[in-house]
Amino acid sequence: MDRRLFLASTLCAGLSPDIAWGAQTDSPLKQLAAAKGVRYGTSTGTHALFGDAGYAAIVAREAAMLVSEYQGKRAQLQPAPDRYDFAALDAIVAYAQRHGMAMRGHTLCWYATNPPWLDVQMKSDLPIAAKRKLLTDYVAKVAGRYRGRIAEWDVVNEAIEPADGWPLGMRTRNNIWAVLSERYIDMAFHTARAADPSAALFLNEFGIEAATSWNERKRHALLLLLSRLKQRGVPIDGLGIQAHLRPYKDKFDQEVFATFLRQVTDMGLRISITEMDFSDRGGSNDPRQRDIDMAAAAKAFLDVALDNPATRTVMTWGVTDRYSWLTSRFASDPWPNGGVARALPYDANLRPKPMRTAIAQAFLDAPARPRWRRGAA
Repeated sequence: MDRRLFLASTLCAGLSPDIAWGAQTDSPLKQLAAAKGVRYGTSTGTHALFGDAGYAAIVAREAAMLVSEYQGKRAQLQPAPDRYDFAALDAIVAYAQRHGMAMRGHTLCWYATNPPWLDVQMKSDLPIAAKRKLLTDYVAKVAGRYRGRIAEWDVVNEAIEPADGWPLGMRTRNNIWAVLSERYIDMAFHTARAADPSAALFLNEFGIEAATSWNERKRHALLLLLSRLKQRGVPIDGLGIQAHLRPYKDKFDQEVFATFLRQVTDMGLRISITEMDFSDRGGSNDPRQRDIDMAAAAKAFLDVALDNPATRTVMTWGVTDRYSWLTSRFASDPWPNGGVARALPYDANLRPKPMRTAIAQAFLDAPARPRWRRGAA
């Protein structure tokens, strides 16, 4: 049996294989990734980046790309209709530039984390043209401000939700859809392309990685949406796959995921892994065992993702458990009694874990890929 398939099958059976990684894994993750034509990066926030020297040192060593975890969302950037606040996002972009890092932008259009005033205006009796401008003016303002400084934009985030009941599986229970329907996606992408022609533009989605029925429904709906966007000439460059994985709860099948990636890249789209982490809820009480299991899960997932030559970016949603959203009040499945999720390459004490080594080994094992050009995976 192929070793990568062995890792996946043993993890799904609740076992941890005896993993031996190579000595080269000590090199910075960004260096190992770059050798194969891939960028490795992490999400970050100003509170940690500028307030925790130990954390910042890890980011500087490991990451070639940054994405703001919260500071790029509309509730933060436009707290009032006539007021923008770019200070925090500007600081992260400037940090990336000083350290020779690329930036991802997250996110120009999302049904969540919008300022309250936007929902009020979307529900008001404003003319439909004015409501369209609430979307397009914002996208133009933000993408235009960072023109040439953000390499990839999550233009639309989480557009798929079959549970909402729409026949084609779209997320419909929100004010953006209620006013603009599916064409809001077209508007956002066309406006972003005009504002920054050099940025790669992505649709970003979660819940499409595992071999579960609800993930399969989302994959099906997402492929249909991507096909429609391509047919309509929407300027989309790639699919962002969030990869918030739950190895103890949702079975991962390498062949299922590989097939899906091929279906995406057959449309001429590139792939970015945008928010990768591994929830360890449901595992052993022994954190050492959970760390081994999460390392195996990371390797099994990345082996498939990186085997596809269209995968050019791998981002973890954080680099250390000290700042994982899975431990925060925003987590949907937090550890009880304030326990810290062990979801990322470094632990809460900033020590590297087996997952960090597994990610490094995945980059070492990955095939090299040619330079990406728009219109070709």
